[in-house]
Amino acid sequence: MSARRWGLLRSAVALLLAVLLAPAAWAAPESEPQMLSDLVRRAYDHPDEALAQLSQRWPADFNGDASREAAWLFTRGRVLLMAGRTEAADELAGRLIARPEGVDRAWLLRALIQERLGQSAGRLVERALTGMARDCQLDRQPLPQPLPSGCDAYGAAEALRLIAREQMAQGALISAEGQLRRLLALSQQLGDRRLLVSVQGLMAFVLQLQEQPAAARTALQAAQEAAQGDALSQTFVYAYTSLLARRNGDPVLQRQSLESALESAEQADAPHLLAVTRANLVDAYMHQGLLKQALAQGRLALPVLQRFRDRPFERTLHHNLAVAHIKLRQFDAARQELVRVEELGSDRGDLAQHARELRELADAWAEAGQYKESLNAFHAERDLSARANERNREAAMEELRRKYDSASKQRDLDLLARDGQLKDQQLANRQLAQQVGVAVGALLLLSVVLIGVTLVRMRRAQARLTANQDLLRAQSERDPLTDLSNRRHFLAVMEQRAREVDREGFQGALMMIDIDHFKHINDQYGHAAGDAVIVAVARRIRDAVRDADLVVRWGGEEFLVYVQQASGAELAQMSERVLRGIGTTPIATGDGRELRVTASLGFASFPLGGPVAGLRLHWEQAVNWADMVLYKAKAEGRNRAVGIADVQAPSPEALAALLQDLDGACQGGQVRLLTLSGPA
Repeated sequence: MSARRWGLLRSAVALLLAVLLAPAAWAAPESEPQMLSDLVRRAYDHPDEALAQLSQRWPADFNGDASREAAWLFTRGRVLLMAGRTEAADELAGRLIARPEGVDRAWLLRALIQERLGQSAGRLVERALTGMARDCQLDRQPLPQPLPSGCDAYGAAEALRLIAREQMAQGALISAEGQLRRLLALSQQLGDRRLLVSVQGLMAFVLQLQEQPAAARTALQAAQEAAQGDALSQTFVYAYTSLLARRNGDPVLQRQSLESALESAEQADAPHLLAVTRANLVDAYMHQGLLKQALAQGRLALPVLQRFRDRPFERTLHHNLAVAHIKLRQFDAARQELVRVEELGSDRGDLAQHARELRELADAWAEAGQYKESLNAFHAERDLSARANERNREAAMEELRRKYDSASKQRDLDLLARDGQLKDQQLANRQLAQQVGVAVGALLLLSVVLIGVTLVRMRRAQARLTANQDLLRAQSERDPLTDLSNRRHFLAVMEQRAREVDREGFQGALMMIDIDHFKHINDQYGHAAGDAVIVAVARRIRDAVRDADLVVRWGGEEFLVYVQQASGAELAQMSERVLRGIGTTPIATGDGRELRVTASLGFASFPLGGPVAGLRLHWEQAVNWADMVLYKAKAEGRNRAVGIADVQAPSPEALAALLQDLDGACQGGQVRLLTLSGPA
């Protein structure tokens, strides 16, 4: 899955997780834990009412039951959190952590506060789950019947939900599926229908992300069967159906499912859930071009989210409204929404989500002709994407190390077990040492052989580990979809050349290529067709340039070609070959369709003005020049290449000023451009 598609899907699921996995009410509460869970669920949509009910039912005397008192304090903290009173909830967490029975609940309450504020809660919830999993014996298969008396089952369910959310945000889908299976077993043990519906729905989404459509359909069908006759549960099913539709590139089903979810939420008297559903509908309408409908839904959702102090959802809604205003060319309104986004802040640990938002803004500003804002957002998105890719690479390396460490420990245990067996045999044979000396010698020899064989196997395993690490390092510098070099490899090449060759500045030529209207291809034909287009374009670019030239997938639908040495005429011819290679022949998408695709291209040779001018730049500045003329090509109508033919600047400082106002520099004669048209 591409980083851009993961960012879009991850944003949608983040809007739903807090609601869909909230503890659900039992139809007829039969125990105090069930009653407390019902109050928490009620507080999501009616916090003041739930807080009043909790105060009325608060026991006058806990009869010295410290665990029961901790459960009531934890519930009060959660209800206060649902009312947006995070400081009061944190004060209760401080009271809980001072009690041995309340430590795990205190960590969980603080993790929920972090989630409510839109921040990562991973370390806090891991602390909470360690104790809760032990008390509930969650690692037993199957779970004990009944659950142990000291088990806070609903707290453990909430901790498992939070862990799954964190792992999904990091792209660790297999680990998230494992946590959801533990949560599914616990919800079945509790007999909680609404919790079962939401877990099965989220399981369907995680399985679909792992390209397991049959298993995803089975999980969604189970959720639909469990939801029959309950409006709130049916709302959850519609919401997950919309997520799967978006993942499968079916915008019509996505919108229809969200509209059905809207009706069910109204029937269920769930104003908070209704506002969250409207916020999701804003995103669906916006990406289908229904901008006025998106703004209308946003105006209905915003005051409700503000009333519930739901900062993460409010922030996402302001972002979507900003994009809608940009598309409607209402730039002042868009900037006001973006100011509000910054005021609300975000979880800076979730780099993929923030990068997706920046890329969406860059595309919207570019389509509206606001290239300066678009370029600023695009550069910020590139930096965040690079950081996210590096973090994912490190996580993959760490997971591989853990895998082989586990295998090594298991081999050590096997060796110890064999050694123990041998010692037992030796003790038994001592009684017959004089009669069976030969047998004892044979056993000693056998032990040496076993140890030797084990050592050989350990060395082979170490060799495989080293080989896999080398393979992973090589793969980290290749784009998995196109097999082209990625940004990481290009940066390594530039750093090496800066040390060995280009000490005084970047030398060579760059071509920056962007597929025209790629977003429309994804929206209209689906992501599978989009991937086929990216692969075909990558191959055509590779065929159009020389073997010695470095072709890089720069990000999404954008490519970069680095040419070490080429004259201006050769670079122009190469750019024209790339345009013809991409746009002349339609591309087969694999489902019987053929799409005609064109591209926009920006190119330049460095140093600008030739070696005599002395206008030497760092390679990052050179990329910015190629980027700028690419945007010039897109602004002039796409399906064309724009290159820098000549630059007149007395100094590097003057050159930097020209980049800030390229149009003015062209009109003043300081910069002369060359334009090449693509195939008709």
